[in-house]
This record gives sequence, C-alpha cells and structure tokens, in this order.
Amino acid sequence: MIAWEESGAGPPVVFVHGITEDRRGWDRVVPLFDGFRCVRLDLRGHGESSDAQDYSALAMAEDVAEVVREARIDEPPLLIGHSLGAFVVTVYAAQAPTKAVVNVDQSLRIGEFAVALQTLADELRGPGFADAVDAIIRSLGIEPLAGPDLEYASRKHRDARQDVVLGVWEQVLDSSPADLDALVESVLPAVQVPYLAIHGSDPGAGYAEWLRSLVPHATVELWDGDGHYLHLVEPDRFAARVREFASK
Repeated sequence: MIAWEESGAGPPVVFVHGITEDRRGWDRVVPLFDGFRCVRLDLRGHGESSDAQDYSALAMAEDVAEVVREARIDEPPLLIGHSLGAFVVTVYAAQAPTKAVVNVDQSLRIGEFAVALQTLADELRGPGFADAVDAIIRSLGIEPLAGPDLEYASRKHRDARQDVVLGVWEQVLDSSPADLDALVESVLPAVQVPYLAIHGSDPGAGYAEWLRSLVPHATVELWDGDGHYLHLVEPDRFAARVREFASK
C-alpha cells in the first residue's frame, strides 16, 4: 500500500520525496502551488507506506504509477522529485505519460555517486550505518537549512531504516560505476518531455552537456549555495520557477 494525499484543484502535480523522508517534506512547498492539484506520496518503506521486497528506484517508479491510478489522474502530470525522488520520477517519465519533470538536486551520473558510496559500504552494512548516512547527506549540503526544516531532515536521516536504505542503494553498492552509467544512459533517451534540473551545488564539469545529450529538452540550473534542500531554502523562488517552467 502506497500512502498518498492530495490538495487543491487544477493541473496535476505529483511530488516525490528523497531517501529516508516522506511526503511531509513538501509541507512548506505545496501551499505555494495554489491553482494546481497537488498529489504527494510516501515511497515504499517510507512514511506510512508498506514495506516491499524491492526498494530500487526502478521499482519505486511503480509507486508513482500506483498513485496516479488510484488518484484517477487522467492527464499527464507534472512530476517534481527531490533527491532519490528525482531519479524515481525520471524513470517514471521514461515509461508513462508525463507533462514535464522537475529534478531537485539529483545528479543522474550515478557512477560518480557510486565511487564515493562504495568506500562506505562496510559502514553502511554494519553498526556504523547511522554515522555513514549522516556523513553522506551532509556532504550533499544540508547546512543552508534552518529551524523546522533542519530539524525535520536531521530527524528523518537519524531515524533511517538500514534495510530500506541498503535496498535503495544495493545496485549502486554492488555494480561498477561504468555499468551504472550505462544503465542510466539506456533509460534517459526515453524521457521526451521538458526537464528542469535545479542543483544547489555544482553537479560537475560537463554535466549539463551530458544530460542534454541524452534528454533533448533538459535545462540545468545552479542555485549555488542552496545545498541539497534548495526547495526549502528558497521555497518562494522554487515555486515561482516551477510555475514558470510548467506554463511553457
């Protein structure tokens, strides 16, 4: 069972959270999308959703499909995903009708992430799990958050379930970076809709060109200094930019 909720009326927007988090992570953002039908969900193993045997991002795309069906969304939705959620909605857009995609701070060059993650494999699979997760998330840029947003993110990471996190990252931990990049590059050309990737820190040299070579309608923006939670650091700017993007 995938837990979800909706609010508002208008063109459908589906919000998908990052790893260890849940749909509450969009509480600051959703009220800024008046005039839209906002649907948000908890991915499998997160929030109030059921557990599953497969926690891969590829499998989680079916969570989005399930909610689209249950919510009876009868027109291609705008998909907004943060972190893991951005990868999930990208996979969904490669195989199902979608109006457009907003990727919030998730590099799709997974091979680069694998190089760093695999150095922490023993800690993630052992008693050092919590410290390893904290180090990984902080490396992505959590410092710009403040107040309730920082407390929420920190609490969710602190309470992360080892089995779920390892399920999400299993393929990244066990595959070569080259194989992971090849897998992503086999999927991305099927994304034929407008695609906005906003990053709170530099995704790396040549990233924008690489992404546009695979996703022809991709736009990459850098909101330098906003970190991994740019949508919470600048929620008004984020909502305004997505509204502009969705109107085209």
